[in-house]
Amino acid sequence: MIPYILIRGGGDLASGVALRLQHVGLHVLVVEIAQPLAVRRSVAFAQAVFDGQTEIEGVIGVLIRASNEAQGVWARGAIPVLVDPDLDILKDYPPLVLVDARMRKKHIDQDLSLAKLVIGLGPGFLAGDNCHAAIETNRGHFMGRVYWEGEPEANTGIPGEVQFYTEERVLRAPARGKLETHVDIGDPVQMGESILTVAGQDVTAPFDGVVRGLIHAGIEVKKGLKVGDVDPRPETLRCWTVSEKSLAIGGGVLEAILSRENIRSHIWNT
Repeated sequence: MIPYILIRGGGDLASGVALRLQHVGLHVLVVEIAQPLAVRRSVAFAQAVFDGQTEIEGVIGVLIRASNEAQGVWARGAIPVLVDPDLDILKDYPPLVLVDARMRKKHIDQDLSLAKLVIGLGPGFLAGDNCHAAIETNRGHFMGRVYWEGEPEANTGIPGEVQFYTEERVLRAPARGKLETHVDIGDPVQMGESILTVAGQDVTAPFDGVVRGLIHAGIEVKKGLKVGDVDPRPETLRCWTVSEKSLAIGGGVLEAILSRENIRSHIWNT
């Protein structure tokens, strides 16, 4: 059995972590729900759930139907993605490390025996309680730091500032219902232009910019859910590359993994 790192969640931050680990030769497997709610789908391995395969900065994510398909995907230098919200894979193929990257931002009950090392990303995780190590995800001086004691900063509820825009650049569902999109990620939009519709209600561009994120069309969403992201900068490169935040958090996860001798010995002696 190949020692591997299981990443719970396939959104953009989780995918930045996956890339960092993949680049240093670790075996990574991503688990997702049946209808992922990733907004930045162009840099999220969760997109493989919809398309069967996705590519982020040259690394391919491949949807698998069962855990025994993972080794074949690893042999191709790719990352397997499995729909397994209940973590049934733990029964037959337990991971060496489990990274909870679902970004729930509230306390999560989690058993520390799920893996030799359990790592939690962001608010809601407390080292020694529901994870062995927690990673700071808030932007600022401590982003990417590993906490072996204590917990990350609380969720501010305010997105990072981009050209003086914060909350304004986030698109939220105006009602509960099925989401329909009118543009694609990477498309330029003008202020007032319709980007998506939920239950017959339009969500329009808050300013001129580029659509950086958009939940997959056809998904049932609840009122207030983040469903899109508009970037005021005209360049589209950011739509297709992982963020500095994702990479910083990935660096913290890598540090946590390699700082434990019992984990290193399992990885390098296999």
